[in-house]
Amino acid sequence: NVRKLVELARHKKRPIILISTFNIFVDLPKDIKGANLSRNFEAIDEVLEEAINAPVYEIEELCGAVAKKLLERHEYASRAEVQMKSEYIIKRRTPITHAQCQEMIDIFADATAIRSNGISLRRRIGAEVVGITTCPCAQEIMRERAFEELQKLGVSEDKIRQFLERVPMATHNQRGRGMISIEVSDSVKVSLDEIIEIIEESMSSRIYELLKRVDEASIVETAHRRPKFVEDCVRTMAKLIVERLRSLPDDS
Repeated sequence: NVRKLVELARHKKRPIILISTFNIFVDLPKDIKGANLSRNFEAIDEVLEEAINAPVYEIEELCGAVAKKLLERHEYASRAEVQMKSEYIIKRRTPITHAQCQEMIDIFADATAIRSNGISLRRRIGAEVVGITTCPCAQEIMRERAFEELQKLGVSEDKIRQFLERVPMATHNQRGRGMISIEVSDSVKVSLDEIIEIIEESMSSRIYELLKRVDEASIVETAHRRPKFVEDCVRTMAKLIVERLRSLPDDS
């Protein structure tokens, strides 16, 4: 729970400012009884300040830099781990009126540095995004009920099928939280924005901060045209990762 202000550099754009929370660990060999906590906190603060003052482009890069520096300062340790979490604001426009709004995304990263014939590093980056899921099972029940009621009113089966294709039936819906984390070696880059996009596309609909009536109707229709169980969302996320992040090595 070490809180720090982190500035992420962007090429030809204003930097992104994050208020981030860090958890930092170094291992303790069996022949050392303990660590001086006050000195540890001083070292942690110095390491974070050095890493943050340099230009940083990815949060997992920052975690990796801190993990490596921890091993340099704690010569007795063979393993250091750094975890970071933050809130990331993305701007978007609503589907019909194109009103600009913001969404808050939970992002996280961590890095593990291991000393063995040099220092090796594994880094992980991920996001947790809120979206909408709608239930296929309840929707099918409502379709059957609508079919029966329309038959009672004398509507032909052909017209009923046309209607049900054009107007999605009601079903229960809920907010879902999709999460993807990808672990790679030190040299591999992973796009955080791509991870967020994959999560949102894998659910029935994304959410928006502010909606006019026509935007609300559009989102309801979109979500009900794409009913998904949570396991469907997970399968879609896995499929899109494989399709879009083709540069990831096999040990990711």
